[in-house]
Amino acid sequence: MDPKLPNPKNNDIKVYIDGQFYAREDAKVSVFDSVVQGGDSVWEGLRVYDGKVFMLDEHLERLVNSAKAMAFEGTPSKEEVKKAVVETLKVNGMMSDAHIRLTLTRGKKITSGMNPKLNQYGPTLIVLAEWKAPIYTTEQGLTLITSSIRRNSPQCLDSKIHHNNLINNILAKIEANHANCDGAVMLDLNGYVSETNTTNIFFAKKGELITPFADFCLPGITRALMLELAERNGVKWKEKNITIAEMYNMDEMFTTGTEGGLAAAVQVDGRQIGDGKVGPVTKQFQKWHEEETKKRGVVIG
Repeated sequence: MDPKLPNPKNNDIKVYIDGQFYAREDAKVSVFDSVVQGGDSVWEGLRVYDGKVFMLDEHLERLVNSAKAMAFEGTPSKEEVKKAVVETLKVNGMMSDAHIRLTLTRGKKITSGMNPKLNQYGPTLIVLAEWKAPIYTTEQGLTLITSSIRRNSPQCLDSKIHHNNLINNILAKIEANHANCDGAVMLDLNGYVSETNTTNIFFAKKGELITPFADFCLPGITRALMLELAERNGVKWKEKNITIAEMYNMDEMFTTGTEGGLAAAVQVDGRQIGDGKVGPVTKQFQKWHEEETKKRGVVIG
């Protein structure tokens, strides 16, 4: 059976790689590239709303910071990356309902091996823009499981680096797939809730917004926006260690991320969260988030 694209329009996309555009089937990197050799790259997910790339500057700041932490050499400037993103969207005619996978690898090596000294060509920049709506709708509630795979400890691999080493997240998603669930809650090494395999997590209890500490999880840009919105609108909030039992007994639970937006989670490990519906706190933050997408971002045109 031939694979079918989720959106047939993506069959004709043009992909940016190091200053040139390629048709979908011709968009490739070298087998000597670090992303192939060892997943040695950093990335960002971007979303386009109504002619604007939402919170692009914040994403580019994280991309450059991640590249610095990984000791990349010859990293393009934020302005250079921004120009590549905007050009890619213009070439593809994408002014809304699009998602971008922005990848910066350490680049091509002179021979295979792990040593970064073998990377003498400079980084590889890839801008992959697709027609893609948020993967979760605001109406549906997610069903989740708790994964047996733990989130990375900063003692091993710091989640503050937005890197492409995502095997543990993928293994957690495999567990969710086998359980016929939408995603998996990942715990930290102390057994506290960290995040899901693809998103940050928020809870509501008696009107208060609660989220796990970002010690093990990625402190997402949408996550930061939620805390900003809570502060701006007078919503009481806090970060805390959250056990599995506490998670089951929250009034509401929702996930946040660029690709997934804000989505309510209504069941975890067979336990209903709250009344099993999208709750009032979740709905309010969904509304505020939608308002922000209309106001913030870099204009494509």
